[in-house]
Amino acid sequence: MNRRAFIKNTGLMAAFSGAGFNETSFFATSIMKEIKITNTDTDFEREKLIRPFGFKGGYLTELWQVASRIQTESGLTTTGIATQSVLYGDADLFASHTEAAGNALMFLVVNKALELIRQSPFKDPIALLEAIFPELFKEAKRMTGKTDLNLNFVYNALISTDNAAWLMYAAENKYKTFNEMIPGPYKKALSHKNRQVAIIYQVPYGMPVLDLTKAAAEGYFVFKIKTGYPGSQTEMLQKDMDRLSQVHAALKDLRTHRTPNGKLIYTMDANGRYERKELLQRYLDHARKIGAFEHILFYEEPLAEHNDEDVSDLGIRMAADESIHTEADATKRIEQGYGALVLKGIAKTLSMSMKIAKLAAENQIPCLCADLTVNPILIDWNKNLAARLMPFPGINMGLIETNGDMNYKNWKHMLSYHPHAGAAWTKTIGGVFELGDDFYTKSGGIFDTSVHYEQMFKKWK
Repeated sequence: MNRRAFIKNTGLMAAFSGAGFNETSFFATSIMKEIKITNTDTDFEREKLIRPFGFKGGYLTELWQVASRIQTESGLTTTGIATQSVLYGDADLFASHTEAAGNALMFLVVNKALELIRQSPFKDPIALLEAIFPELFKEAKRMTGKTDLNLNFVYNALISTDNAAWLMYAAENKYKTFNEMIPGPYKKALSHKNRQVAIIYQVPYGMPVLDLTKAAAEGYFVFKIKTGYPGSQTEMLQKDMDRLSQVHAALKDLRTHRTPNGKLIYTMDANGRYERKELLQRYLDHARKIGAFEHILFYEEPLAEHNDEDVSDLGIRMAADESIHTEADATKRIEQGYGALVLKGIAKTLSMSMKIAKLAAENQIPCLCADLTVNPILIDWNKNLAARLMPFPGINMGLIETNGDMNYKNWKHMLSYHPHAGAAWTKTIGGVFELGDDFYTKSGGIFDTSVHYEQMFKKWK
């Protein structure tokens, strides 16, 4: 008697079905093949930014683009790509090294991850992440000499390998679309099909106000104001308030057809720079005073990661980002009054993002996808997540941040690396990405080969 017949004949099928059992998912999981990686390689290229890009109290001048290739014992090969951001991963490490040295340290962690992957057969990338992360985190602390290394530094280092693992998982199991690739437990959380995804226009320190009014004229209607200026907490607060006054003066009278009241939307992101809730309250009081408060959709990661103050009484939605490394962290933030979770499949791995998305859906907490100033192909990895999340309250569509076009010196050339360069879904139209059937059929092109990144591994040919 085969396995399926045995379960049916013994009555186990009926018993399981009462607990939400899905026969198709059960058998798909039970026969999932184990994937063994035998060969790996990785390389990087440096991409300069137009101007120093400021956040988290520091400034970036370049971002390393990493490609990692893996090969199975069956001969299949896949290549995953990533954008490294040491400042995002660990601001203290970034500040204590030259920019190149910080990137070199993260690249060492990439190489260690590939070594661990060769030692760790897996059935799906989420299981692989869980298997290698503890040892990789231990080794990363040793490599950097930083015992309090932020977990996000390691997650960021894992992006290229995690993406390669997802592509291999799809190839080995003959999945052709992003929807097929989503493991059963996470499908419900990523079951929406947004036809539009609003683009969050990032406003870093020092961006000329003229750029903002120009963006609004082009149709952008969600503006993310970077807060947490360099300096002491007092200096930071004053600079943040001055910047809000400046931005609001430029945008307050402009209108859009995308929002219920016609007003432009603001979000803020302090990247955890505010040490006390009292300072955050003073910032919001200033927003009320100048008439900007009613424009705010949410405030992202306002407080330092170790700050456990409840934020449910601040009058606006608070979103958690850097401080949610795991499902337990996300649960903690929800209990502290945070009303949105930020997914960064291009910064904290698609694997971890799926787990957080599942938890958020179970708690009816909306999610959005934030950027890491990534390259054009990674935008579509991120877009695949944003497209499938429940529409964000207040705009009734998906929500994604992307800012590479305004920051990379070589952006126009980088666009040509995309296997579907020029596709309708890659273009900004009136402040949104329009996602037709072609986007969903082709999964944003993530399964298709990028000649540019493949050429980094000529010796494999």
